[in-house]
This record gives sequence, structure tokens and C-alpha cells, in this order.
Amino acid sequence: MITVKEYRGHIRNWEELCERLELPLDLTREEREEKILVRAYETWGYEMADHMYGMFAFALWDDEEKKLFCLRDHFGTKPFYYYETEDGKILYGTMIRQIMEQPGFKKELNEEMLQIYLSLTYVAGENTFFRGLKKLMPGHYLIWQNGKLQVERYWTPAFHPDESRTLEEWADEIHTTIQEIMPEVKTDDETAESFLSGGVDSSYVLAMSDAQMTDSCGYDEPRFDESGLAKQTADILGRQNSRCLITPEEYFEIVPYVMYNMEQPLGDASAIAFTIACNATAKHTKLCYSGEGADEFFGGYNMYRNAERYGDNLKTFYVGNTNIMKENEKKRILKKYDPDVLPIELVQHIYEETEGLDPLTKMSDVDIQIWLEGDIYLNVDKMSTAAGLEIRMPLTDRRIFDIASRMPARFKVNEEQNKVAFRTAAAKVLPEEIAFRKKLGFIVPIRIWMADERYNGDVRRLFHSEIAEKFFNVDEINAIFDEYVGGNSDNWRKVWTIYTFLAWYEEYFVKR
Repeated sequence: MITVKEYRGHIRNWEELCERLELPLDLTREEREEKILVRAYETWGYEMADHMYGMFAFALWDDEEKKLFCLRDHFGTKPFYYYETEDGKILYGTMIRQIMEQPGFKKELNEEMLQIYLSLTYVAGENTFFRGLKKLMPGHYLIWQNGKLQVERYWTPAFHPDESRTLEEWADEIHTTIQEIMPEVKTDDETAESFLSGGVDSSYVLAMSDAQMTDSCGYDEPRFDESGLAKQTADILGRQNSRCLITPEEYFEIVPYVMYNMEQPLGDASAIAFTIACNATAKHTKLCYSGEGADEFFGGYNMYRNAERYGDNLKTFYVGNTNIMKENEKKRILKKYDPDVLPIELVQHIYEETEGLDPLTKMSDVDIQIWLEGDIYLNVDKMSTAAGLEIRMPLTDRRIFDIASRMPARFKVNEEQNKVAFRTAAAKVLPEEIAFRKKLGFIVPIRIWMADERYNGDVRRLFHSEIAEKFFNVDEINAIFDEYVGGNSDNWRKVWTIYTFLAWYEEYFVKR
């Protein structure tokens, strides 16, 4: 007998799977998805994920073979953790706190992760800030049987550029594929809203959906506020728009809540704004679309335009979307520094996998395997879950990635534009001024707010705390802080990354 022990997610192609696996359609979503997991495992075994589209992480118990089988989806949209106890048991789940509450878990800090964090601003790779607790990485499954652990990779991003097609042909395939995916993202009896920024990704998702209400967040600082552009898009598409105004007081007040519910520190300033947006949106819906995935698949970041210039040097320094603190600076500010703990080691296997491919593909693959899982999808999952909101990401799909994996770099990025083919596809349903609007990013006025004495009190408190003394040379980190506050540097990201670690540590090792 196969039993579902743990599951979080949404299986998109459930109708097709029910037909292939001879399951009834008239079940509740919970019943349906549990039966799909069991029958798919019985039918396809360890290759079951090859037949599934969607977002999922789960654990199945095979009672006959006394075997635990755990799997995380191809891109890591849902988290999964595991921990081997001293007495030979395995603890597992999609929430770290769920594992921490079980007998046999010893809460100890994995301090070497701090060195990685200070560069990347998120927890990358399979290790976590809790010693012995590991992430099951995207595209991997785990088998636990007879006290032995086996972790295997079932899917690897693979790229095979096809030079035979035109820009319009690529755009047509993107658009046709999204048309096929959208009806799977929700059932007819569900009502979804849609997050909307000023960018093309969320605008395209909205245009292709039946969502009537859009949700945006904004600020009083006009140069950081995308909500006006979002409202224009909503008006053009005939949809309603709800705007959440984020104040600096609210932003800083919610930081401990975010670090607690994130379960590991995250130095992405937009995560705080996203949390506030989730909490506001959850007041009037339980289901919302979001546009993650397209930037990494189709070359959406402005830095990708430098790919050719970086060339083969990428493998010496490019560790993903963020790299804010160099080794000499970490050595100066940390009380314990290990020269053998280097972020670049996390991505060396990716460079081996992409040997011989163009520089843009190498950069994209690093971000798909490391950044998306460690930052973007973690943020989406943890903060929506905490708010009681379910987020579905139509653009994060293997069928979308398959197009990107075959698309030559010149159709992703050129000298004038990023996401060229994707924007061309979006222009089929959006005005060109929206489809080809310059990427703004989910920007936050944190660089202004954190320098303001009215709002940075908790940052200053933690920079002078016993917690800071435990890990940092306090004079050095306060010099970085004072230089930034004094307007002599733009080191706000360094300050914020140190602060979020301290705030997280206080939640998990001081308060609890």
C-alpha cells in the first residue's frame, strides 16, 4: 500500500493524468491529487515526475517495501527538507518548523552558511542554516530504506539551441504554449486574482487569464512606485485594480514576522514588500497568479546583456543574480572566516553541465538552478503560505522552459532589449508600450528608508547587539552602516543582508 505522508502543490495536468491513470474526475482537489500521486508512483515509479506538470513536493510511504520516497519538482517551486537523527531516523517535510518539532532534531546553527549568505543574500545549495538539515534540491528525489539514504537527480536543465527558426516563430510558440497552459492553472469553479506590477511578465499573465481583479503595491516615493503603470495596464485590459500602499513604518515592523515565516534568512528587500502584498491580497481572495520564471528562462535581467563580454570568465565569479560581498570584505567583518567556504563552489557543476554553450545560457542556468530556488520561489511559497494565499505561476512550467532551452541567445537578449522573443509574444495581446516597457524590477525605497533615523532603529539596535558581537567585528559592520547612513556609499544591500541575518537569528535562537 502506498500512502501520501506529505504533499504541497498543484498538479496542472490532472485531467490528462486522471484519464491515463484511470481515475475518476469527480473528486475534490485533495482527493484527486493524492490519488494521482499514488497511482503515478505505482505506474511509473521514480520517473513519475516526467509525466507531471505543476508545482509539487511530496513524500510517499511504500508499506510493502518499507520505503520512503520523496520528490521535489523540477524547478523547486515548493520546498522540501530532510534531517537524519543520531538514532538513525529520518525527519522530513515542507516546513522546517514542522521538522524542528519532531523528536530527534537538534537545533544547531550551521555558521559556515553565513559566509555564503553574505555574498548571495539567500541560502543557496542543499545545506541550510540549521546544522544537519538539508534541502532536497529541485529535480531530485530521495529514497529512505533500511536506514539508508539515497538522493538522486531525475531532471537537469538541458539546452540545445535551434538556429533554424525566426523571431516570429519563437514568439508564436511561446504564445501558443501559454494558451495551452492557462486553462490548466485553475478549474472553472475557482476564482483567481492576479498580481500586477509595471512589467511585462505579470501583464502578459493577466492578459492571458480570466482574472478580473489585479493586486499591486506602491509607495509614496514616485520613482519607486510601479503601481501607476499597473493601474494603466489593468484599465487597458478592462480589469479592476487594488493598490496596497506600503509605508516605511509597516515595512520595518513586519521584518521579524517575515524572517520567522521564511524559516531561513532572506536578504531580498522585495520579500518584505511581497509579504505585505500577500497579506493585503489574502483579505479578498485565496488564489492569485504571479509571473515568476520568465526572466530566468528568457533573459530578462539587464546584466544578461554583459554575457558576451564576460565570456569564459563567468566560471570564475558568476554565482547568480546577486553577489554583494567579496571574500576580502567578509574576512574583515566576520569573527570566523573559512577560506575554503566559497560561493563559486556551489555553481561549478553547472558550468561543467553547460561547457561549450554561450555565456548567456550559462548565466541563465546558474540562476534557474540556484537563484530561483533559493530566493524567488522560497519567497513566493513561504510568504503566501503564511498569509493563507495560494499563488500559481503559469510561466514556471517545463513546457515554457522547453522553448527557452531551444532558443538561441540572440532571441533572448540584444543590445537594445531583453526578453526579445517573450516580449514579441506578449505584444500579441498587449500594447507595444507595455510589452516592450523597460524592466523596472520589483524595486523598494529601502535605500532611502533605512538611512532615515525615523525608521532604522531596529537595524542600529541589532548592529550593536550581543548577537552581532557573536558573529561580526562590530566596529567593521557599524562602519559600513555609518558610511551608508552618512550618504558616503550605496552599501544598503550589505547593511540589509547583515540585518536580516541578525533578525532571523534573534527569531530562532534568542526568542525561541
